[in-house]
Amino acid sequence: MLRYEEGSGGSKNRGKGEGTTFVHSLTGVAPPTSAKYPPPYGAQHRQDALWEGGNEALPPQWQQFEGWDGIIQYQDDNMMMVSWNRPLPGVRLDEPGQVISGCEWHISPLGRSYFVNHNTRTTSWKKPVPDRPVGSLTPECVIEGHSKCIWSLTCVGTSYNILSTSEDGSIRQWIRDGETVGEPWKSDGGGVGSMAVCPDQTMVVSGSEDGRLRLWNVKEGSMVGDPWEGHSGSVMWLDWSPNAREIVSGSVDGTIRRWNPNTGRQIAPPIETDHGQVHAVKYSPRGDKFASGGDDNSIRVWSNDGKLLIKIMGHDYPVTSLCWSKDGAYIFSGSGDMTIRKWQSNESINGKELVVLRGHTTIVRSICLTPDGRHLVSASSDCSVRIWDLKTNQQVGDPLLHDDAVFALAIPSDGRYIASAGLEKKIYVWSLEAALKQSGDRVHVRAYIAVVSIIPNWPCTLATHSPT
Repeated sequence: MLRYEEGSGGSKNRGKGEGTTFVHSLTGVAPPTSAKYPPPYGAQHRQDALWEGGNEALPPQWQQFEGWDGIIQYQDDNMMMVSWNRPLPGVRLDEPGQVISGCEWHISPLGRSYFVNHNTRTTSWKKPVPDRPVGSLTPECVIEGHSKCIWSLTCVGTSYNILSTSEDGSIRQWIRDGETVGEPWKSDGGGVGSMAVCPDQTMVVSGSEDGRLRLWNVKEGSMVGDPWEGHSGSVMWLDWSPNAREIVSGSVDGTIRRWNPNTGRQIAPPIETDHGQVHAVKYSPRGDKFASGGDDNSIRVWSNDGKLLIKIMGHDYPVTSLCWSKDGAYIFSGSGDMTIRKWQSNESINGKELVVLRGHTTIVRSICLTPDGRHLVSASSDCSVRIWDLKTNQQVGDPLLHDDAVFALAIPSDGRYIASAGLEKKIYVWSLEAALKQSGDRVHVRAYIAVVSIIPNWPCTLATHSPT
C-alpha cells in the first residue's frame, strides 16, 4: 500500500493529548454499531474498542508507520486517510483541513471510519464533500475505470491521450472523452505510484510499491523486459531526461537513482539525499541538472554527476511536487505547508525565494505549468485544482472542485484541457479556456503550440503525485 500522508497544520509539534476530542455528546453511551449504520449524531463512546484485539490492536485494514522524523502515524487503508492520533472510539482523528469545515473524522467501536457533520447534525460512512457554489465550473468529462485511487497522470501521442496509474496496480490509457484505449497494463508490483514518458512518446517507465521500475511499450501496452531493481521502498517519482538518455527515480528509501533506459541498469551509484523520503525529482529543461524534494522540507539541486549544487530551505513541511520554468531560471515547489513557492535556481544566488502563493487549505500534491508558461496549475488534498497567474501571482477564477483529495495533474501541449485525479478513482477533464474565462482571462491556444519547443516532439507538459 502506497501511503497517503495528510497534513499540514502543525500537528507534529502539538503537545500530548491536544486535538483528542470527543464527538458532540449527549447522555448515555452509544451501543455497538452495526455494519449498516454509523453511530448516531451526538453519540458518546468510551475508548473501548470492540474489534479483535481491542484497544491493544489496530482496527481492521489499518496500519501504523513511523515518519522520517520519528512521529508515529496511523492510516486507514480503506479511506486512504492518515491520523496522528491512534484510532480509538471517541478520539477525533482528523487534522486541520483534512475534512471540510464543520466535520470530524472518528472510528466506530467496531473499527470503521465515519464522519460527523455538525453542519447537518448527521453522521455518515462517507467522507463529506465540499459544496459546489452555484455557477462553478463543471468538468467536460469524468472518466471512470480504476478501482482504487489514481496516483499519476500524463499525456501521450499526437491525440493527447491520457495515461493514469493507480493503487489498483494498473496503468490505463484513455481518449479525453473517456473511452479506453486497449486493455489495462497490469503490474505485479502493487500500487503504481509514478510514471514518466520518453520524449519520443514510444515508451513509459513506471514505479511501483515494490520498489521496482518497469518499462512499457505505449503502442503495444506491454512491458518491455524485466523489472529494474534497486530501490528498497516505493518509487514515488520518475522523470525522463530531455535527451532521452537517462531516467531519474526518487523513493521512500531516501535515494535518487539514475538509469539507462536501454539496459534498465543504474548508471551511477545511488544518491543518498538526506531528504528522508524523496517525494519529487525533476530534470531542468536543458537536462544538465535535476531538482529533488522530500520529507526534510528542502529542495536540492544536483548536477548530472550527482554533486549537490544548492540546498534550498523555506518550506515548513515536506516538499511534494516540483517543476521548472521553461528557461530553467526558476523552480516552483508545492508543499505540505499549503503553499507554492518560486525560487531562483541559479547556484550563485543560492535558491532565493521570490514568491509565495497561498490559497490551498491543506497539502499541495501536484503542480505544473501551462505550455506558454503564463499560468501554474496546482492540485491539493483540499479537493481542489487551482490556477495561478504568474504575472500577478494571484489565483485565476474559482477552484475546480473534486469530491475528494486530488493527487495528479496533466496538461497537453495544445493547452486545451487539464486532467486531474486522486482519491475518487476518477479523472476529471476540464476546459482550460473555460477555467481562465471565469476571471476574464483567455487562453491563446496558438501560442501554446508555437512555444512548446524545448524538447522536440514532446507533446505534453506533465506533473505527477507524491504519495508518501
